[in-house]
Amino acid sequence: MAAASDLGFDPWDPAFLADPYPAYAELRAQGRVHWFEPTGQWLVPHHADVSSLLRDRRLGRTYQHRFTHEEFGRTPPPPEHEPFHTLNDHGMLDLEPPDHTRIRRLVSKAFTPRTVERLKPYVRGLADELAAALVERGGGDLLKDVAEPLPVAVIAEMLGIPESDRAPLRPWSADICGMYELNPSQETAARAVRASVEFSDYLRELIAARRKEPGEDLVSGLIAAHDEGDRLTEQEMISTCVLLLNAGHEATVNATVNGWYALFRNPAQLERLRADHSLVPSAIEELMRYDTPLQLFERWVLEEIEIGGTTIPRGAEIALLFGSANHDPEVFADPGRLDLARADNPHISFSAGIHYCIGAPLARIELAASMEALLEKAPTLRLATEPDRKPNFVIRGLEGLSVEVG
Repeated sequence: MAAASDLGFDPWDPAFLADPYPAYAELRAQGRVHWFEPTGQWLVPHHADVSSLLRDRRLGRTYQHRFTHEEFGRTPPPPEHEPFHTLNDHGMLDLEPPDHTRIRRLVSKAFTPRTVERLKPYVRGLADELAAALVERGGGDLLKDVAEPLPVAVIAEMLGIPESDRAPLRPWSADICGMYELNPSQETAARAVRASVEFSDYLRELIAARRKEPGEDLVSGLIAAHDEGDRLTEQEMISTCVLLLNAGHEATVNATVNGWYALFRNPAQLERLRADHSLVPSAIEELMRYDTPLQLFERWVLEEIEIGGTTIPRGAEIALLFGSANHDPEVFADPGRLDLARADNPHISFSAGIHYCIGAPLARIELAASMEALLEKAPTLRLATEPDRKPNFVIRGLEGLSVEVG
């Protein structure tokens, strides 16, 4: 078993970040699991293993429902990081049953197919406005002008956050999500802690206001569910709202810009899409597979497991490589080729198992709305300058995407 570092896996190298997929191919060719010393994690690169382990109850997003840090052989996080961990650890993404089940059941009521379908006119109307404004200016930054405002507005509307309060949402989210990168710096942690405190304080005030004057929004719904007996602590409400906002737009923003950048680099596929807008649904799935917004998802080993003859002990951490799984030739024919009409596309960009993305149907509606609006209103959209890639690995995205309209 070769060490991951010897096979080209270096999540801090700009060349790797620009194109990690050749290194993934090497990881897959050399085995089913690889030790990565810099983060103390076992990397899993194959689609079959990633898909199976996402559903394996011997793994968990947390271990604190069963073990203390000491019992699990882990060092507790520094006390100064406590505001971030309090916020993060009470969201359903980092909880296991029964708490995960209880919170997800309540939140899922806001994401039923019928509820999401009702949002379609609002989402499409907003996408049309943003695309029209971009065209009127002759171009701009696709990230800041279209990709960001759309999902942020949608999830803020669902939560009942007034328009006048929405400016800090994206910066708070970006600072908090910095902690999901591998080995975050002290500066990153300090920003995440500050954002966690400010975001939590804001939501505490919003919850208090909704208790006095309920609305039709999700925050009011969570309060009503609590009052009717489905117990949800205030911290769980706050953490749920932050998770929904972060997860509700982060992946969609990056899927949009990664996707359009991939289209600009594959002009034949872009022309194919422009000629046939009915390809939009399959194009969205293929673009999420081709350049995956979330490259890695972590799990703790709660009970000893074996992968390809390697025993992974309890207390270890596994890094499931979504980006590698989505390029596994055992599952995807010619995975390095962008094929917007790819029919058999079991990508795992939305995860799987009990932590499957609850907002996946909404994300698909948002991605389709913005793509259709841009195809219709900006049929000559083109890349103005080569973009800079964010220096992140786990959450893959661009600093911006400068475009022109002919």
